[in-house]
Amino acid sequence: AFPSVGATENTMLAAAKCSGTTIITNAACEPEISDLQSYMKRLGIRVHGAGTSTITIDGCGQKGSTEHWVIPDRIVAATYLACAASSGGAIELTGVCPEHLITISETLSEMGCDIRTGSDTMTISAEKPRKAVKPIITKPYPGFPTDAQPPIMAASLMAEGTTVFVENIFENRYRHVAELRRMGADIKTEGRVAIISGVKKLHGAPITATDLRGGASLIVAALGAEGITEISGVAHIDRGYDNIVSMLETLGADIFRFD
Repeated sequence: AFPSVGATENTMLAAAKCSGTTIITNAACEPEISDLQSYMKRLGIRVHGAGTSTITIDGCGQKGSTEHWVIPDRIVAATYLACAASSGGAIELTGVCPEHLITISETLSEMGCDIRTGSDTMTISAEKPRKAVKPIITKPYPGFPTDAQPPIMAASLMAEGTTVFVENIFENRYRHVAELRRMGADIKTEGRVAIISGVKKLHGAPITATDLRGGASLIVAALGAEGITEISGVAHIDRGYDNIVSMLETLGADIFRFD
């Protein structure tokens, strides 16, 4: 079974409050795990192994207090990069960790976007038409992140050629496909595989977000579509994005929210 980020994090936190030594095997290796380890160490908890499949915690309880800056959200960054790719725009992201987004930047570069990185910045300039890319297969970190699959899929809908997605991590992670089809997307799914045949254009439509990342993909697609798109169920999107509407407005998108 693939390791679970949430299960690894919760086990680390529980082990910190237990007496004795806890060894976690098949641990997730995502950057968020390493960041949690850094936080725990700053509290005086003995923990090592984050970034590998085995993590060891010597339970002793919290020894003190500390301040800790949480690492940037790589999926939010990937979503904004996908927004630029879909709309054909150019943006600069600051306060990001480019090393956490290597598979995303490689995919968008293959799609035809110009990606440039600094120590904590990323810029993207997207030109149309975009090109189809080699199969995108979701895997645990450092592979292609499953949470970025829906937004990147939306950015590939008008790419010339055929793009294949293979979702290995989560079942039923193509719930956004039906809504994207309402906008004119040509997507076929069978089990864990989705095949996207690029179309010339997308058109606005009334669509519904049914989950967090799928909802984000609808915004990505709408930014590249002709006409007006109305998205309902936006509470799902709120779970993972802080003021995404105002952020996109600042970037020049014609987008607003109403209740």
